[in-house]
Amino acid sequence: MENTFRLFTLVVTLSMLAACDDFSGSSENSKPLDAATVHANALVLDAHADIEIPGKEDRYAGADGKSKVEPPKMRAGGVDAVVMAVAVGPGPRDAEGYAQARKKADEELQSILDLTADPSDDVVLVRSADELEAAHANNQRALILGFQNARIIGTDVDGLDQFYAAGVRVFALTHMGHNDFADSSRPVFSAATGKHEVTQEHGGLSDLGRQAIVRINELGGIVDVSQLSTPATLQVLALSTAPVIASHSNVRQLSDVSRNLSDEEIDRIGEVGGVIHVAPFRGYLFDSTNDELVAAIRQARRAVNISEDYLYPFELYWEIKDPAVQKSFLTAVSDLLGPGSVDDMLNHIDYIVARIGIDHVGIGTDFNHGSGIEGYDDASEALNVTIGLLARGYTAEEIEKIWGGNFLRVFREVASK
Repeated sequence: MENTFRLFTLVVTLSMLAACDDFSGSSENSKPLDAATVHANALVLDAHADIEIPGKEDRYAGADGKSKVEPPKMRAGGVDAVVMAVAVGPGPRDAEGYAQARKKADEELQSILDLTADPSDDVVLVRSADELEAAHANNQRALILGFQNARIIGTDVDGLDQFYAAGVRVFALTHMGHNDFADSSRPVFSAATGKHEVTQEHGGLSDLGRQAIVRINELGGIVDVSQLSTPATLQVLALSTAPVIASHSNVRQLSDVSRNLSDEEIDRIGEVGGVIHVAPFRGYLFDSTNDELVAAIRQARRAVNISEDYLYPFELYWEIKDPAVQKSFLTAVSDLLGPGSVDDMLNHIDYIVARIGIDHVGIGTDFNHGSGIEGYDDASEALNVTIGLLARGYTAEEIEKIWGGNFLRVFREVASK
C-alpha cells in the first residue's frame, strides 16, 4: 500500500511540475496559481507551538535565541495565527508537584497575556472563531491559548474553568507520561516501579478524564487528542459531543512511533468531523519502513542503554545522565535522520487526505520544542509549505482548508454545541 501511495504522490508532483515551467509564475498556455497570492489569501494557522518565555535560555528556541513563532517571524512568513500551548512535562503527582506545575503554567500564560497587551507587536488574543476571522480581516497576528497536560490542575476538574476564563480554548489532557486524567502515548521512567510506563494506568481515560472531556465540551473548548494513548484517544472520540483535533500528530503507518496516530485513530477523527494537524518534526517524520535506518537507530539506542521498544528516535534521551553522552547520542540520531524536508511532511498530509479527506487535515508545528525541518524551521518559512502543496496539485481552496479553514470550522462548531 505504501509503495502505491508514494507512486501516486510522485506522479501527482511530476504532473504538476510538467504542467508549468514554474508553479509560482505563468506559462504561455496556462496561468498556474501563484503561491504568494494563495498564501496571502489563506488564514495561515499553526495549531500548536510551545511558549518561549523571553529571557529564559532554551535549547529549542530559534538560532537567534527567540521563539520560532515570535511576531516578526509570523509576519515574515505570512502566518496569521498560532495556538500557543501552556504546557508542562512529567513530574511528581503530589501536592508539591502539582503546585510546581501550576506555577510554571501560570508563568507561561502570563507571558502570552503580556505579549498581546503590548501594542508594539500588534498581536491579539482571540477567544472565538469570529474574533479569529476579524483579526485576519484586520491583518493582525492572532494568538489562541492552548493547554497541555492536566497535571497543571492536579486532580481538580474545575481548574479547566479557570483556564477557559483566562482565554484558553484548546485542551490536551496529557504530555509525556500518564497523569490522573489519562494515559499518555509516551513513556517516562517511574521511580516507584523502576520501569518505564509501558503499561496503561487507566486503560485510557480515568473517571477524572471522562469528567474533563464532558466539561471541555460544555465550556465550548476544543478537545486535543495529541499525546494521548490510543485507547484514550478512541475513548475521547466516543465520548466527545463535538469534533476534536490532534494539534500536532503525524501518521504512524509512515513513521511508526507511539506518538503518531494509527489508521483507526485517523479514521475515527475523520468520522467525528475532526482535524489532524501534521508537524514538521523529524522524529515524527522519519521513514520507519527503511530497515537500514531503523537498525541504525536501534544500535544508537543500545549504545547508550536506553530502551529500543520506543522507536521514536529521540525518546528517553533525558534518561542519559552524562551530558556528554546525551549530546553524543542526540547528535548521532540527528545525523541518521538528516535535516528532514517539507516533502516528508507533505507525505503525511497526502496520506491523511487520501484516507479521510481534505476537510480533516491541518498543520501544527510543535515549534519551540525541537521541531523544524529544512525549508520549514520557523514561522518565517511557512510559504514553502504552500509552494509544496501547489506542486502536489492541491487547489487554492484545498490549501486554505489545510492552513486554517478546517481548524476554523471546528472552532466554530465546538462553541455551538
